[in-house]
Amino acid sequence: MAEKVRWPERRTEYPSFRRVPLTGDERYCLDMTRREAGNFYWGFIALPREQRIAIYGLYSFAREVDDSIDLAQDPAPLDAHRDRLTHCYTGRASDPVMRVLTEVVTRYGIPRPELEALIDGVEMDLKVKRYESWPQLQSYCELVASSIGRMCVRIFGYRDPQALDLATDLGVAMQLSNILRDVREDFELGRVYLPQEELRQFGIAETALAAGRRGAEWEALVRHEIGRAHALFSTGLQVTEMIPRRAAVCVLTMAGIYQEIVSDIERDPFLPLQRRASLSGRRKLEVMLRSCLRAV
Repeated sequence: MAEKVRWPERRTEYPSFRRVPLTGDERYCLDMTRREAGNFYWGFIALPREQRIAIYGLYSFAREVDDSIDLAQDPAPLDAHRDRLTHCYTGRASDPVMRVLTEVVTRYGIPRPELEALIDGVEMDLKVKRYESWPQLQSYCELVASSIGRMCVRIFGYRDPQALDLATDLGVAMQLSNILRDVREDFELGRVYLPQEELRQFGIAETALAAGRRGAEWEALVRHEIGRAHALFSTGLQVTEMIPRRAAVCVLTMAGIYQEIVSDIERDPFLPLQRRASLSGRRKLEVMLRSCLRAV
């Protein structure tokens, strides 16, 4: 059966949180998002209030899941998060994040498998330190990033179910941008996300990553990955034509910040071997302003 198209015709038809000051639970999620979201928060502020609160709840859950394995390096916390999901979908949530998320999944029809996919993807970071091929890495990206993109589209509302597929591509593009940005940091944690067969194809040994060694081989690999990211962004950003305008500003801002990071790496392919690329607050503001103009 085809997925039901969800596109609110009037402002009042958006699923709406109460028009009252934030509850303690909502404030808790807002504070966590403001503190931790970094690049994403610049996009979130473009959203209408009720969607913004929903995204804060979703982001806070994703942040807690991700942090739990960084601290524990053990799968047990992930089982606890799966239990939290069970409580969420049965109306028995008992902590601030899950109480907000309970409202979100009810109001916006978030399928439980999409939240479970996020946990499954984070669990892969405990079990998998290398990916042999691009299809394997792409599957990981779809779990940890595209699952969130699809849930965001459900919160925004969409005019065509193809929006969910486009959100999948955009999520992979953004996660690949993260992987390029964090090459050195990930290697120090014992992880190499770039596909092993592509490292071999371009003649790059992992010792070169450890040494931060410059060379034509590394530059060629980076440009290959950047070409892949550009293609995924080109396809994925078509989702902005299928969601409301303010949501499009949000998406264009978040994706635009990652595209700027990719552009910085394109100008200096050896940057990921030296440090983590990042944008100043001023550049992020410029991206947000351009996104507003583009959406209009």
